[in-house]
Amino acid sequence: MRNLLIVDGHALLFQMFFGMPSRIVNKEGKAIHGVMGFVGALIKKIKMVNATHVFVVFDGEHENERTELLPDYKANRIDYSTIPENENPFSQLENIYEALNFMQIKHEEATKFEADDVIASYVYRYDNDAQIFISSFDSDFFQLIVI
Repeated sequence: MRNLLIVDGHALLFQMFFGMPSRIVNKEGKAIHGVMGFVGALIKKIKMVNATHVFVVFDGEHENERTELLPDYKANRIDYSTIPENENPFSQLENIYEALNFMQIKHEEATKFEADDVIASYVYRYDNDAQIFISSFDSDFFQLIVI
């Protein structure tokens, strides 16, 4: 049976950006600690579950219908457009996309729905075809566990 690893890209980005030493820079002096941590952690996860297929999903920057229904939805989130680059995890996102392309790992930025919704749809779609592993700290995914 195939092993499908689905990764919550933003969760891993934030974990690595804020968990790695910020003194890791490229030859131009740009911080790449989030990228290095992301790639290293992703490789470790792939090996841990012996993944035969990997898919990384990122939340896109778009309006959310849930906010229209409930204005307080995610209202406590930081507006990273006002945060300086060296403190902004999104400043390293393009480099992560480049690394994923180089590694030939499929990735997607959710455009209409949230990454959680996309991940759930993949679980339902491929549940009979693969053993599925979700890498995320989001407890909302617990509802997808099938015993």
